[in-house]
Amino acid sequence: MDMIAVGIDVSKDRLDVAVRPNGEVFAVERKATGLDELIVRLRELGPQLVALEATGGYETIAAAALASAGLPVVIVNPAQVRAFAKALGQRAKTDPIDAAVIAHFAEATRPEVRPLPDEATQMLADLVARRRQIVEMIVAERQREKRMTRPHLQADIARLIKTLEKELSKLDREIDDVVRGSPAWREREDLLASVPSVGPVIARTLIADLPELGTLSRRQVAALVGLAPFTRQSGQWRGRSFIGGGRKTVRTVLFMGAVVAMRFNPVLRAFFLRLVDAGKPKMVALIAVARKLLTILNAMVRDNRRWQNA
Repeated sequence: MDMIAVGIDVSKDRLDVAVRPNGEVFAVERKATGLDELIVRLRELGPQLVALEATGGYETIAAAALASAGLPVVIVNPAQVRAFAKALGQRAKTDPIDAAVIAHFAEATRPEVRPLPDEATQMLADLVARRRQIVEMIVAERQREKRMTRPHLQADIARLIKTLEKELSKLDREIDDVVRGSPAWREREDLLASVPSVGPVIARTLIADLPELGTLSRRQVAALVGLAPFTRQSGQWRGRSFIGGGRKTVRTVLFMGAVVAMRFNPVLRAFFLRLVDAGKPKMVALIAVARKLLTILNAMVRDNRRWQNA
């Protein structure tokens, strides 16, 4: 029996749906009645995969509704879907065509279905994401302030930075209340923060954006975050390995943790120095430290064991 794969293209007002291999296409409104109709139709089809692209938040409600109905939902990477469409020679782009490409991608690659974050975890992820946005805005405004020559414009930027810093402080308090108010999250944060170089930002980003931590193998978690190196080789030619894809926000904070570890974590610093002494470029060694840090944190959460230097 052929696998039934469903692709859903999510837009602001509607969901375009494509089914493989029978080629059925239809659309529903992106509201409660439309989602109810979609759930009924998909249950009748009995798909093995229901794939939606990550679209900056529009997909969240639809994915949560389908998952709560017991359907096998997976969120797929838009860049991978676009590359797949390009490989197929699919240049036309409409919502129904996009849905068909997503369905074809799901059928061909069979991405693993993972549990979606619950409402509380999603709320924490939203708070952490908003904090990250405000930090980026503060950094951008400070760069503009340095380049500005007119005093009144410098004063305008300074006022904006002050306002953003107040918002950042408010968000930090809200995130702290959410994390410390949950016994499970408080215990998880304390466990992660027992590692020298892992502070509240890293710990809370991992709680919010990597709920699978501790449930995967070291290779699986490295691939999920985008810290697993990809080999480039053809015949006698060997190119440099590289990393990419995965969860950029998690990868970014782990890289920050690796940098901090050079000063405060003797185990990871010794690991870094061994790689450099063996001839590895410093950036390659630093990425390896970030990957090792992730592996350590994954094992700690799996075993519920705090950091030990030895």
